[in-house]
Amino acid sequence: QDAINRKKSSSESFKTATRGPEVEPAALKMEELGRRAPQWVRDNLVTMCMRCREPFNALTRRRHHCRACGYVVCARCSDYRAELQYNRSRLNRVCQECYIFLTGHVVLEDREGKHKGILEKEAAEVSGRSLLCSSLQLLDKNSKGGTRGWFVIPRDDPLVLYIYAAPQDVRAHTSIPLLGYQVKDAPQGDSRHVFQLAQSRQVLTFVADTEELKRRWMRAMARCAAGITQPEQDEDADF
Repeated sequence: QDAINRKKSSSESFKTATRGPEVEPAALKMEELGRRAPQWVRDNLVTMCMRCREPFNALTRRRHHCRACGYVVCARCSDYRAELQYNRSRLNRVCQECYIFLTGHVVLEDREGKHKGILEKEAAEVSGRSLLCSSLQLLDKNSKGGTRGWFVIPRDDPLVLYIYAAPQDVRAHTSIPLLGYQVKDAPQGDSRHVFQLAQSRQVLTFVADTEELKRRWMRAMARCAAGITQPEQDEDADF
């Protein structure tokens, strides 16, 4: 039941956050688990296992789908088999949480009891209750190349910018404390939608997809950098 509740929460919050074509498939209701085929989370929306949070790679940790809930999981977390009614009660690969729910069997390993670090915030969950979230590019020091990711300022942690590799990842790969930074516009002559965070000798350069999105990020970051944690009056309309 906990697994289904988390699946439902992730689905609803991710839809709210993106409001675009990259939305999470509709989650199955608890009573439908195993009885109806799920819509799979797309591979390109995650870079790590949605259960154990270990990053995927092409050789040793490959992507698999739980046939019950549709999550993208690693081989270790999907090393279970359960009968699924929608597939004529045949045994199918499922994740640990769905296995426990469908079979009632006890699994000795307890990942839920582990302490979660500061980066262990699910992207879909925090995006659904964020001040602002979207895809951005963080440029490297020479401002030529860079890494595109999913950036989130949570409402309940507004002084920190969380950076995910993909919008359905269950763990951020880094975070940036915003307090004390200065927000600067792009250098003149740059045709991209560029803005910067600067503090002492450190300068972080970002690229937004549109000028409007750039302005929204600059305004949100400036407020957080100044320690203003209360939402603006028109924030619901803008964010």
